[in-house]
Amino acid sequence: MRGISGKALRRSTIAIAALAVVGTACLFALDRAFPPPLPQQPVVSAEVLDRDGQLLRAFATPDGYWRFGTTLERIDPAFLDMLIAYEDKRFWEHSGVDLLALGRAALQFGTNGRIVSGGSTLSMQLARLIEPRTSRSVAAKLRQIARAAQIERRLSKREILLRYLTLAPYGGNLEGIRAASLAWFGKEPSRLTVSESALLVALPQLPEKRRPDRNSQAARAARDRVLERMVGAGLLEPREAARAALEDVPSRRRAMPAFAAHAALRALRTGAEAPRLTISRRVQQGLEAVAREAAARLGPKLSVAMVMADSRTGEILGEVGSASFTDTARSGWIDMTRVLRSPGSTLKPFIYGLAFEQGLVAQETMISDTPADFSGYRPKNFDMDYQGDVTIRNALQLSLNVPTVRVLDAVGPARLAARLRNAGVSLVLPPNEPPGLAIGLGGAGITLCDLVQLYAGLANGGKVHRLRDGTEPAAATPSGATLLDPQANWQITDILSGIRPPQGAPRRGIAYKTGTSYGYRDAWTVGYDGRYVLGVWVGRADAAAIPGLSGYVSAAPIVFEGFARSGLAAVPFASAPPGARHMRRQDLPVTLARFGTDTVGAAPGPVEPAPRIVFPPDGARIDLGTSTSAATPLVLKLQGGRAPFRWLANGRPLEGQDRRRTATWLPDGAGTSTLTVIDAAGRAASVNVFVE
Repeated sequence: MRGISGKALRRSTIAIAALAVVGTACLFALDRAFPPPLPQQPVVSAEVLDRDGQLLRAFATPDGYWRFGTTLERIDPAFLDMLIAYEDKRFWEHSGVDLLALGRAALQFGTNGRIVSGGSTLSMQLARLIEPRTSRSVAAKLRQIARAAQIERRLSKREILLRYLTLAPYGGNLEGIRAASLAWFGKEPSRLTVSESALLVALPQLPEKRRPDRNSQAARAARDRVLERMVGAGLLEPREAARAALEDVPSRRRAMPAFAAHAALRALRTGAEAPRLTISRRVQQGLEAVAREAAARLGPKLSVAMVMADSRTGEILGEVGSASFTDTARSGWIDMTRVLRSPGSTLKPFIYGLAFEQGLVAQETMISDTPADFSGYRPKNFDMDYQGDVTIRNALQLSLNVPTVRVLDAVGPARLAARLRNAGVSLVLPPNEPPGLAIGLGGAGITLCDLVQLYAGLANGGKVHRLRDGTEPAAATPSGATLLDPQANWQITDILSGIRPPQGAPRRGIAYKTGTSYGYRDAWTVGYDGRYVLGVWVGRADAAAIPGLSGYVSAAPIVFEGFARSGLAAVPFASAPPGARHMRRQDLPVTLARFGTDTVGAAPGPVEPAPRIVFPPDGARIDLGTSTSAATPLVLKLQGGRAPFRWLANGRPLEGQDRRRTATWLPDGAGTSTLTVIDAAGRAASVNVFVE
């Protein structure tokens, strides 16, 4: 037999090479002509993050899936090792197809007559995820193999693994490791337990049949099989796997984080990818719970809005636009933190603050709370009663209207409006109307955010930073303007911190002011400590009147509860700045003993009558049980006079002064006693009684 000549060998070699080139070109052409449907990046859920990078609120994809973007660095490395060991142990070495795994799968099928293992690599599984098969056939498997090879040409191994972990199904409309970890365990996949990792490895194979909320037995069995395999692969010690197998699988699917609905929607409109707000998820969660519970107590159509901020930076830490975003009865979709409403009495501290600045008043300066007429404007107190002479401190703490208007008349409403405007807050007045005295009692429009910004100035020693939550334009930077000088600011804080908390409120050192708008439409309370400020609005979004609504009853308890459940540590008030102190009345200079404009605006009419003791009547004999240890006190009542009143029994003063027209007296023993009352004008009345 003659050997092949050199010429024929060369021809054969050329033919084989040509065939290889043509074959390669054909494969290349087919690869280009029929590329895998591989998008640049999978469509993922929109996210809004809190100040610490935690997921604050998420939105499903347009096709209704929860599918989150992630990185391999944000996934527990132990889970990644377990996944590769279980699904594709030669993942880092093969080029898309593991021939050994395919051979093993074919042998098992031939031996058992059924599919024992599929032999699919992670690249092949990714191919099936991006191009779902219509049937389990040889042709479908060959197509998968071809697609896997194409994917390996286009993506790196890390990219393939990340794509798989973004698209893998985990039951229902959950896709990807982050969605699964959040839904089944309520946490990010960065720190998974051994049991959690094993369950998440098992779920994508049969996600509906193994859903732990619907078929816990199947989920547990699948998890345990993964644990057994990991022991065989040397990734787990038998004892560690046994401990993991004792853990329960989750019995319910958790809701995705859905905090700060209104702020999150604003953040999405900025167009930023995964925008980060200044809001703290922990604070937000506490405030939303308080608002939800308070609204349930208040009534079906009332809503609650809250804003909590850091006065030192202006950053909003919590922002509740309504008690429930989806509650149509409360118009929950309306963000009431940014709606103009009447502020009621909440601007009064700034009126008195300007008076302190100008040296017009001290805390113990006396001022008249009697009917007054200011060129036709006749303010009345909330309870339609008058207290007579009061101190500036009491006038602000009791939120008396007439003294406030007297002080505002001296300070000037235009000056108040200008000072607030300098602090970044412009009051909204009727068109073409200048600021008038009515703004001191709520005759202007302001938002809850703006009101909290002003009170943040009080908490920050008189310096105001513009509030921001991360959705504002870049130009909206903190202003650092002066609201009040440090001495006047301290005086206001000292007064407001002395207001008694609502009954049953959590104990915390808070300075606060309440307000109720005309017609009982809005209830306000804004409180602050040495750093944090919290404002609350209660009312109806349609501005309807609510009988019985008031700042003290409806809003103040929410402020104290909000502080308690915010998770923020209490910050004490700053010490008094140089030159600021609470002077006793007897130490005041004569110019500050009494407010200098009390005669201005005094309403014409008769002076109040002198005080008269109406009970007990003069000469009465009264049995108080003085012969026993259970003697009861005697109630004293008077009419007329000007508050405050001082009572004396047998020439000895009873404890303190009182603005009420009733008092109590417990006699030392039986016999005749003389009771005397002296009013603020120095007028006195007396009765003699005999106590038995």
